[in-house]
Amino acid sequence: MNLKRILFLAISVIITSCSGDDYTDVSNENPGTSTDASVLQDIFGQNIDLDNLLNYADQGIPNYITQDNTLENDITDAKATLGRVLFYDKNLSTDNTIACASCHQQAFAFSDQNDVSTGVNGVTGRHSMRLINARFARESRFFWDERANTLEEQTTQPIQDHAEMGFSGENGAPTLQDLLTKLEGLNYYQELFQSVYGNTTITETRLQESLAQFIRSIQSFDSKYDSGRATVQNDNQQFPNFTDLENTGKDLFFRPPNQNGAGCITCHAAPEFDIDPNSLNNGVIGVFGNATAIDITITRAPTLRDIFNDQGVLNGALMHDASLTSLTAVLEHYNDIDATGNANLDNRLKGGPAGNGQNLNLSAENIEALEAFIKTLSGTNVYTDTKWSNPFID
Repeated sequence: MNLKRILFLAISVIITSCSGDDYTDVSNENPGTSTDASVLQDIFGQNIDLDNLLNYADQGIPNYITQDNTLENDITDAKATLGRVLFYDKNLSTDNTIACASCHQQAFAFSDQNDVSTGVNGVTGRHSMRLINARFARESRFFWDERANTLEEQTTQPIQDHAEMGFSGENGAPTLQDLLTKLEGLNYYQELFQSVYGNTTITETRLQESLAQFIRSIQSFDSKYDSGRATVQNDNQQFPNFTDLENTGKDLFFRPPNQNGAGCITCHAAPEFDIDPNSLNNGVIGVFGNATAIDITITRAPTLRDIFNDQGVLNGALMHDASLTSLTAVLEHYNDIDATGNANLDNRLKGGPAGNGQNLNLSAENIEALEAFIKTLSGTNVYTDTKWSNPFID
């Protein structure tokens, strides 16, 4: 082989290795081999084993569940595992005190029992939304005001929020690039990124991809509702495992207002019970901590699944401003909507052409039945499953 040929091959190798494409020729399920298990064991003990990854990619999903906002970021065990570490790592905040899991706690359906959550420079402006079944929804946008077009885009915004995790670049604060450099200096991320991506480079795109995969893996389909739904052809049938009160509540939930029902189904479609992506404001326009301010930009909501935990206790206050502290209060709100000063109120809640606000005329017994039905939407496993728990041993 002549000298020119050797030089050509060498230059080609250099150019190929510096292509800058995060994902080129790196298989999601074929991790790199140059990892040091002792590094991970020191940090995670037996909680992270790259040779025996927990199952995120192939979980059972009921055949009646059809909505999925995954798009092109399919869940893999390797990247969801990396996402789990990132989700629980307080190093993602400027002072190493706040992780994603600080505001989204497994014990509370990945929400927060505090009305607003504490960050490195203050508190969040809104209540931390539950993350249960974030994948199984018609809506692909995130945050209460839908300002993130995808879950991937959402995942790094709290990190860059000055109050929440602090890497904002505001007033001399560190930037996201400072975080990436910080993480590249941690030996366990060198091992994890090498394993998942084939090299140790850390980028915002890789953080977003892995965090989104972990969050989308968080699912809850072992509720009383799911047990009943599996035995019937459709939701309109009586569920044999329900009490009379729960079946009555289900009927009210599905029946439209013009047929003496509550019509909840028009915005929260079964069986995912996700929010209609075309929904406008729901009539709750308060701002936490400011009694005179209003906010009509809120058009997003989490699934109605797991409002309660498996013991029947609320997983935190309800609505973006944490203004409603019981499901009864929520149902009473929808029973008699006040449309005053709300130009963004959803048409379905306006109560007809006059636009004075919906009045369902639900009785106390109706509200009790609706609450009984909504409680059937809560599962059990999601609160204790190891694959969604904190992997750090300290």
